[in-house]
Amino acid sequence: MNLFDLSGKVCIVTGGAQGIGYAISRDLISHGATVYIVDLNPEVGKEAARTLGAHFKTLNVTDSGQIATVFSEIVQEAGQVDVLVNNAGIVRNTPAENTPDAEWDTIMQVNLTGVFACCRTIGMHMLQRGQGSIINIASMSGIISNHPQPQAAYNTSKAGVIMLSKSLAGEWAAKGVRVNAIAPGYVATPLTKKGMETDEWREVWLSTIPMGRLAEPEEIGPGVVYLASQASSYVTGSVLTIDGGYTVW
Repeated sequence: MNLFDLSGKVCIVTGGAQGIGYAISRDLISHGATVYIVDLNPEVGKEAARTLGAHFKTLNVTDSGQIATVFSEIVQEAGQVDVLVNNAGIVRNTPAENTPDAEWDTIMQVNLTGVFACCRTIGMHMLQRGQGSIINIASMSGIISNHPQPQAAYNTSKAGVIMLSKSLAGEWAAKGVRVNAIAPGYVATPLTKKGMETDEWREVWLSTIPMGRLAEPEEIGPGVVYLASQASSYVTGSVLTIDGGYTVW
């Protein structure tokens, strides 16, 4: 028996059209899953789905009504949803004292409230079925405070994702639904690569990662496969940290 086999499983990946989400979608498909990529950008999303052999739906995770509609469509089309990966997120590097209310609110709406809304919606479906796995992509920034870049709002939102995951895990464990989080470190996505162009950031980042390098997006996906599969059947409320050792210092 292959405990990592996802054949017959239907997975939703928010923000799955590029970066970490794209790599996650590809890994889930490679293990036999049917994947629905849901993303705000239809052009990029449709191309990603075509390339990977996935399905695509346009979704703004800050719109709870839209979440309900899109997830209902997926359930009707696929018959069920077995795995939800909440990957969509944004970051802004604004000093705390200069952060306007609107920016704070937007980051919270996308990174935390949107995650809760997706969990709540698909959670009701999973609870009715008595099974399911939800994997929330948090960040090491929810465990430590990054430097030298300022990002208080982002850090706070990701800490919230970790506590949300633990809270839902406790509420839903006896009903067959597992909820876990993954906390990636610096991953070589376009946004992080742009940050690496700043000399101070690059020097501090690399000097504080024990492994001395950024992660590749492909190094996050296997953790999602593990948490989505029967290999992790006794794992809930956990935070899988994939950061090259950053948080050990």
